[in-house]
Amino acid sequence: MTRTDYSLKNLKYAIFGQFIGLIISFLSRMIFVRTLSAEYLGINGLFTNILSILSLAELGIGVSIVYSMYKPLAENDIYKIKALISLYKKAYTIIGITIAVVGLAIIPFLDYLIKDMPNIPNIKFIYSMFVINSSISYFFSYKRSLIIADQKRYIATIYRYGFYFILNLFQIIILVITRNYFFYIGLQIINTLAENICISKKADKLYPYLRDREKGILNKEDKKTIFKNIRAMMFHKVGSIVVTGTDNLLISKLIGIKEVGLYSNYVLIINALNTIYTLIFESFTASIGNLGVTETNEKNKFIFDCINLFGFWIYGFSSICLINLFNHFIYLWLGKEYLFPVSFVLIIVINFYLSGMRKSVLTFRDALGLFAHDRYKAIIEAIINLIISILLSKYFGISGILIGTIISTLTTCFWVEPFVLYKYGFHASIKNYFYKYIYYTIIMIISGIITWNICKIFSSNSILKFIYKVLVCITVPNILFLLIFWRTEEFQYILKILLNKYRLLKKTKKLI
Repeated sequence: MTRTDYSLKNLKYAIFGQFIGLIISFLSRMIFVRTLSAEYLGINGLFTNILSILSLAELGIGVSIVYSMYKPLAENDIYKIKALISLYKKAYTIIGITIAVVGLAIIPFLDYLIKDMPNIPNIKFIYSMFVINSSISYFFSYKRSLIIADQKRYIATIYRYGFYFILNLFQIIILVITRNYFFYIGLQIINTLAENICISKKADKLYPYLRDREKGILNKEDKKTIFKNIRAMMFHKVGSIVVTGTDNLLISKLIGIKEVGLYSNYVLIINALNTIYTLIFESFTASIGNLGVTETNEKNKFIFDCINLFGFWIYGFSSICLINLFNHFIYLWLGKEYLFPVSFVLIIVINFYLSGMRKSVLTFRDALGLFAHDRYKAIIEAIINLIISILLSKYFGISGILIGTIISTLTTCFWVEPFVLYKYGFHASIKNYFYKYIYYTIIMIISGIITWNICKIFSSNSILKFIYKVLVCITVPNILFLLIFWRTEEFQYILKILLNKYRLLKKTKKLI
């Protein structure tokens, strides 16, 4: 299989898997809010956020070691692969233990993280179960990264969403029968452990040399390179966790736990889309890593332009859909008492778009191993985000917290990340990137305004009007994008790949 074949296969499984996961997630959340109170929803979101912050202990080790695997995999250097896996295993065992110890040590301070402590029995025990689930996720999972680095992410996707579907199905049954939150969390722990063990056994079958007793040993130069990348990724990890992982903490402490629950419904949808799109971009990463060690800078840059257009298309289109459909969907799904005003929804969508437009840059940065050049950016971003979010929350409430994230992104990531990629990855001028960014954004805004005005015709919150809005949101932006980008080299390249893949599938079916 070629790099393109692997990327498209990874992409196909990612989209299908997340689509199934999305359906079961919405059903599970609907049952959750009907069987448990909004406070449980808030606690669920808050504890998930706390544990995402504790994942800081991972320090970017996973990304650094996966990057180190691209070359030995391309050269079939089994000895070095075994050495990297051995290092990965030791690191992730230590990380899992660290998260368990630090997570449990936070228990006495939970009262300080929640403005109005809800009347939920055994809340500290519930938190302990979250800690256990998070810590065991690092055991047995290190072999997953070898599968991903070898351009076979679709295998990891099958396991991930297969177990996720089964987990949600059993959680729905448990909630309907018992309404017991402890059983609900207990199922998560069992699922995490079972998935990691199964993916580990699958890796052993794919790569029998992993079962060898003789483990490889990295030389000093390799260790130096890996630890250099880990130090760089540590800064990125800190910045990312502070920016994306503290919103619920700030909302809980400064606004209230109920608002955390309401906001978590919007986050569920945003995260569902981000998960789909992140999986799509991650399905390219290993192939880009291979591309980076085998092709020229010009070829790399052109492929980046193609993926950047693709990234704009899906995030621009999704942003237009979200601003038009978000509240209508939540009204039908959960009820009007779970709605935020449209102005707040717009802030969520702006954050989503800005974050999404970074995906192509970050995918190439990680694949090309450019971690060190913008490491301090992440710390500055985190500081700006925290200070501005806290200050603005006093005047604008929950909206101020998210505006802080927008400002921190625009003052740091927006220009630093592409600057590093173009300077150290492509060795080219960055002007063209920003021209395209502004051009793409103007097109998205104009398309969004046109779509919004058409959707205003369907003003009531009925299911039928929602379907009409969906049809408008699907057709109008995509037709406009198609008319504008049809003749570009990037679009024609993407179209050529898709058509070739379609012809190959059609030919294969005829042979069968």
